[in-house]
Amino acid sequence: MSEQTNDDTTGKGGKKTVYVVGALVIVVLLAAVIYLLATRNQGADDGVVNRNIVVNEENVEQVLQELDEKEAVPPGYYEVTMNSTWRFASGDAPSDNAYVENAETNTNSVYFDVEREDTGEVVYESPILPIGSHIENITLDGKLADGTYDCVLTYHLLDEENRSVDTLKMSVTLVIGR
Repeated sequence: MSEQTNDDTTGKGGKKTVYVVGALVIVVLLAAVIYLLATRNQGADDGVVNRNIVVNEENVEQVLQELDEKEAVPPGYYEVTMNSTWRFASGDAPSDNAYVENAETNTNSVYFDVEREDTGEVVYESPILPIGSHIENITLDGKLADGTYDCVLTYHLLDEENRSVDTLKMSVTLVIGR
């Protein structure tokens, strides 16, 4: 009578371990991709919709490759310090209350543009505001007739070379001559 022994140490228990480790690796990769997608730069407004992508086992490699090919920009932080209604005695006079600050707690220099909601006309283009600076007594770039104008103020967060890396939009109301 001969006795057989099983020297195979990778039996069913070993296969389960491989599957569990494989599943953990996929979960870690998915978490990393979701984190990168959530913190990546939204980029310039070039008509491309920049939204998070659902990542699954079938597209994880493609998404990782696309992330590797994009220029990485560290996530920024921006604290808005401004008043939301600017008053002007006339359309070509400086405002007596317009104030915009790039707070000391921010991580980027900025500039901003003010655009009328109804026409899309840019009525003010600011200079660059380094961190910790502010601007007041703002005079519009062109004369506006008396009235109230709903506008969009778009902040452009800048990198070290003064390239726009992200934007932030806020509402501002211009009150002229009232």
